[in-house]
Amino acid sequence: MTAPVPVRAVPAAPPQPLPPGPSETAPAGLGGAGGGPAQLSTRTQRFALLGGLAIIAWVVLDLFASVLLPFVAAAGIAYFLDPAAGRLTRAGMGRGAAALLLICALLAAGLIFALLLYPLIIAQVGILIGRLPDYVSDIRAFAADVIAHLQQRLGPEFVDEKLRDLVGGQAGAMLSFLATALSRVIGSGFALFNVLTLVVVTPVVAFYLLRDWPRVVARVDSWLPRRYAGVLRAQAREVDRILSAWLRGQMMCCIILALFYTVGLSVVGLDLGLIVGLAAGLLSFIPYVGTITGGVSSIGLALAQFPTWTGVLMVAGVFVLGQILEGYVIYPRFLGDRVELHAVWVIFALFAGGAAFGFVGVLLAVPVAAAIGVLCRFWLRRYLTSPLYLDPPGPPGAAA
Repeated sequence: MTAPVPVRAVPAAPPQPLPPGPSETAPAGLGGAGGGPAQLSTRTQRFALLGGLAIIAWVVLDLFASVLLPFVAAAGIAYFLDPAAGRLTRAGMGRGAAALLLICALLAAGLIFALLLYPLIIAQVGILIGRLPDYVSDIRAFAADVIAHLQQRLGPEFVDEKLRDLVGGQAGAMLSFLATALSRVIGSGFALFNVLTLVVVTPVVAFYLLRDWPRVVARVDSWLPRRYAGVLRAQAREVDRILSAWLRGQMMCCIILALFYTVGLSVVGLDLGLIVGLAAGLLSFIPYVGTITGGVSSIGLALAQFPTWTGVLMVAGVFVLGQILEGYVIYPRFLGDRVELHAVWVIFALFAGGAAFGFVGVLLAVPVAAAIGVLCRFWLRRYLTSPLYLDPPGPPGAAA
């Protein structure tokens, strides 16, 4: 009987991996290795969509800037009042009733301003126009004295009589032009603009926007691309944080400074203290512009009004106290470190928006500046963590 032949075990072949299914393919993204032509096509469509939206927005602003002012103002009012409307809604009031209550309160405040302050402003403008010839003569005399002093110091060959007359006449003409323009703006233009747009169209549009604000935000959120919805929401929250802090804080600063300058200049006896104080406070949303404009104009008016230096020093002291109050109390309390908008960037945005689209551009300047700042910081963080910044240099002998 023969022995059985041993059978050698043959190792089984390793299982071959199955081809990846549709759910296992590498996601197409920025900088990803997969995707191929489809990824390039999607990226091209994405950039084309963003560019098209930017062009459409620019064309709309350029064509309809003259009629967009009440709608932009209404959107700003709705954005400003949305937190208050949310608190009233959480307290049990309907969204429509809360929006109507807030808009009516805003209209009441505007009506009180028109009834109380507008006649006083018109009266002070009349005082300014009545004293304008005296101011012109004082400026001409001051300019003539300066030229005469320079002529004595430098000699007649540097400063002649024609230059003295020219300087005095141009100084008076400039003051006359400024006073006339101010009276026109505060008079007919201000009243017509308020009656036609701010009083009629803006409250109605603001009511509807404030009532539907949560639904508008939800609808826009539903349009976000699903792949980048989280990133876009995070950037939108950052823009909202900065913009709301700047708008609400800056508004409180302007109101407090306007009240302080108006009361302070009126107490020290400056005849046109109401106009100068309101202008200095309301222009404080432009960094340094309100203080410089109010300080220079009030000191100039004080030099023409008060016979001694005591009144001039008191007027200057009001603005010094205002700067201390703004720098150490108002600004840290209402703005602080929450606002990541540099003063130079805000000034440039306001002037650029005004030059491009007029007053509508001024209203949209700060929101656009805040959004651009957030996007720039986001892409800067992406760049500082990307291989474009972190990739180390090659070996010494490698080709560039």
